[in-house]
Amino acid sequence: MNIKTNAVAGTLESSDVYVKVEPSDKLEISIESVVYNQFAQEIEKSIREVVDELGVTSGKISVNDKGAIDCVIKARVETAIKRAGGEQ
Repeated sequence: MNIKTNAVAGTLESSDVYVKVEPSDKLEISIESVVYNQFAQEIEKSIREVVDELGVTSGKISVNDKGAIDCVIKARVETAIKRAGGEQ
């Protein structure tokens, strides 16, 4: 799947995550989180699982986590990527 346009999913509310995806020549993942020191690796792993599952090879994925659990992170990333790829 190609990231064709900018898209977002989620909110900046507590226990949620705001995900923004943009077209890019390479795959870039940036993470900002209130629990970054404790869970950065797990958050990145969740993002990469969704990226791999959807076959995304390029794009900029920016994540602003406010303490979301794993399934919420995956759902928000998937939604943003699908919106950016032309799927709703």
